[in-house]
Order: sequence, then structure tokens, then C-alpha cells
Amino acid sequence: MLVMKQILLMILLGAGVMYAVLHSNLWKTNSFGLSSLDRKHCGFKNNVSTFIKMDKLCPFLCKSNFFDISASRGSNKFELPYGVKNAETYFQQALSKLESCDLFPEDDSSSCKKCIVVGNGGILRNKNLGQKIDSYDVIIRMNNGPVIGYEADVGRRTTFRLFYPESIFSDPLHYDPKTIAVFIVFKHHDLKWLSNLLSGHNIMATDVFWKKPAMKMIYKSNQIRILDPFIIKETAYELLHFPRKFPRRGRPKHPTTGLIAIAFAFNICTEVHVAGFKYNLKDHSSSLHYYGNDTMSLMIKNEYHDIDAEQRFLNELIKHQIVINLTEEPN
Repeated sequence: MLVMKQILLMILLGAGVMYAVLHSNLWKTNSFGLSSLDRKHCGFKNNVSTFIKMDKLCPFLCKSNFFDISASRGSNKFELPYGVKNAETYFQQALSKLESCDLFPEDDSSSCKKCIVVGNGGILRNKNLGQKIDSYDVIIRMNNGPVIGYEADVGRRTTFRLFYPESIFSDPLHYDPKTIAVFIVFKHHDLKWLSNLLSGHNIMATDVFWKKPAMKMIYKSNQIRILDPFIIKETAYELLHFPRKFPRRGRPKHPTTGLIAIAFAFNICTEVHVAGFKYNLKDHSSSLHYYGNDTMSLMIKNEYHDIDAEQRFLNELIKHQIVINLTEEPN
């Protein structure tokens, strides 16, 4: 009888040790396989963890746990663009068309990611930063900022490209099989647009968009991810401190794709650098982008974003070396 008790005790102790080991490993790894505790071993400055005080989270929505994740992050209490409330069906339909919600390939699970967020600002012109940009582990771009023809200034590689219906490439010339296209949802029509394109249907109503959206999708369904609106909400309320309520006649302000891209980088990167985010708001005739002929006057007239607030926030990030700006110039 005594021997049986000793054997039982050994089994219980072994089970307890096994549970502790497994439990410890689970807490060391977040939902997309990146260790959130090993950042100090990366060999370069850990500037993100000193700024972001919350656990890293998977920035993409998945069909399998859409409702659970939305409830756990409170996204079901906010309407678009900050949540999924009253748009759940549209999200489900769009997610059902996608093949993956993975962040990085299975063979790229390193927790140490040095990232560059490349803005579309005219300040990138003639800077010859292309080779430097291509040296980063992760390169994040946005909207329809081209690479082809501008390689010397902006590089060739793209890891993630954030977009919405009015800002995505429609010319297959810009297709890159190694790019993950990250869809930012601002309205439920955006989700219907994505579902229709991936189903091979035509886009009939275009007047619900602020300008004509792309009428075909150049990326394959396995390359597309849907950004969790929680990231956009955190950008607006926690980073930029936008008011949650506006006067009846006041138009709500929302973050630009650029600021959302930086917040996205904070969630997946150890160190974040930026380029192409400097805007000269005093010179209305200066170049808005490193491509094309648009001038700063278009940005100044924009009522949807608070460019001054975003520039102040970026300046603070740079001042405290939370991000490093490759295109910083003296004022």
C-alpha cells in the first residue's frame, strides 16, 4: 500500500512539473508565435517595449476566433472604424474568402524584428535610401506608394502593405508575390467590396466611396489579411488621444494610414524606424508624395485627419528615440 502511495505521489509531482513547464511556455509566447519576453536578447535597441506597455497581440482577424477575439478586446462595443459592432456579418463574409491570418511564415518565427515604416512623403525624393530600407527585417508600406521606378529612394522589398479600397493598386504591374496586403476597414462597404472582388463579382455601386475604388484585386486571397479594428482604435484614442465625442457639427478625426502602420509596427516589431513622414505644412506648393505631382495643399484641405496632431506625436516619438527617423531634417 505504501509503495502504491509513493508511485501515485511521483505521478502527481511529475504532472505538476509538466503543467508548470507548459504553462510557462504558453505565457512566454503570444497568439502568433512571437516571444514577448525575449526582446532583451535581440542585440539591438528595444525601443518599442519601452513605449508600448501592453502585451503584443495578433493584429489580424481570423475567421476561427472572430467573435471571441472581438469580445475579449471590446471591439464588439465600437462601430467601424474602431470596432465590429453592426458589421459582424460583413466581417464574417470577407474572412471566409481568405486563406490565412498568419503574421509571418512558419519558418520565420524570430521574436527580433527590426522594422521600417515607409511613408509616401515627398521628403523621400533623391535621398537614395533604397538600399538602407531593403536591409530591414520587415518593410511596411501603405496605399499605392509605388516601388517600381523609385527603387533608389524607397527600396524594392515589401513585407506588408496597408490599404483600403480607394488606395490599393489596380495595375498588375505593381503585384509582388512576397507582399502581405493588410486591409484597413473604415466602413462596411469596404468589406462588401473585398468580398465581391474575391468572389469574382463586379463592383456595382461606387458612389459610397470617397473616390472610385479599385475594380479588381491584384493580390491573391492567401496574401490578404484584415487588420483588427482594435489597432485603429488604439491609434486614435491611446496614441493620438483623439476625443471620443465630437460636436454635432464637428467632423470626427481618424488616424491616417501612416499612423495606423506605425501602431501596427509597434505590435509586431522590436525596433521601429520610419522614413517619408516629414510634411512641410507651411509650404502649400511642396511635393506631397515622392511620386506624382500632388502638392501639400491637398493634405492641408483634408478634413478627415488631424495632420498637426499626428506630426506632433511623431515628433515626440523621434525626440525620445522611440522611433528613428531616416529622413529627419533640421527645421
